[in-house]
Amino acid sequence: MELTVNGDVVTFDAAPTVAELLTRLDLPDCGVAVAVDGVVRPSADWDRPLKPFAEIDILTAVQGG
Repeated sequence: MELTVNGDVVTFDAAPTVAELLTRLDLPDCGVAVAVDGVVRPSADWDRPLKPFAEIDILTAVQGG
């Protein structure tokens, strides 16, 4: 199964959840916003499997000024 994550194609054997995707990419599960096909997915829905060929945008919070 293929997903596009921040412009890069990522392949999985089975449909991952957002939480599994973040783990695979070594990203934290807090301070992160995830959009699936242009719609922000609330963290309460991160346990739903992603659909094939979904376009995922992941934004992380960064401190600074």
